[in-house]
Amino acid sequence: MEPFKEITAPIVPLPYDNIDTDQIIPARYMKSTQKKGLGKYLFYDWRFDANGNPKKDFVLNQPDITCKILVAGDNFGSGSSREHAPWALQDYGFRVIIASSFADIFKHNALNVGLLPVEVDGDFMDKLLKQNEKNPNSEIHVDLVNQKVEMVGTGDSTNFEINKYKKKCLLHGIDDIDYLMNLTEEITEFENKRKKTKT
Repeated sequence: MEPFKEITAPIVPLPYDNIDTDQIIPARYMKSTQKKGLGKYLFYDWRFDANGNPKKDFVLNQPDITCKILVAGDNFGSGSSREHAPWALQDYGFRVIIASSFADIFKHNALNVGLLPVEVDGDFMDKLLKQNEKNPNSEIHVDLVNQKVEMVGTGDSTNFEINKYKKKCLLHGIDDIDYLMNLTEEITEFENKRKKTKT
């Protein structure tokens, strides 16, 4: 997993509530068990028409768009528990998803694969979207160490919450297995002591 500390980029606005996992990646494209290569199916039914041609008015089809930070509405990632949803977002290039709330399973799946879900309140969300309407190239800075999102042009900022263990994993680029493997010596020492206590 690639470490993540901070990022500065324009946002990709997708300000709709209840964007579910079937919109993020339709079920018919979930045949793969690999994380790579799913980005081409991201928001497929919103990006392409019935003939497979890009829809010109969809935000991801705009020219020169930077796809690092997605801003969505309430209850992002609801629906099924498929890990393919955060995999597809990550494979397309996104590192951060900002929303006013997330479905619990999506949020945990995202953190497990190194995609940072950031929950902000409605007022800050409105500021982000209005700034983007004025200037689509305006950037925001997401700082995981200080758990802070800042609008670069205006200085408006807000803090966000994250589980301490998941924050540590993201900062060091390790998943749950890596974390346990790093504790092999301590686990072995504990087991040896436990065996001696039993005898």
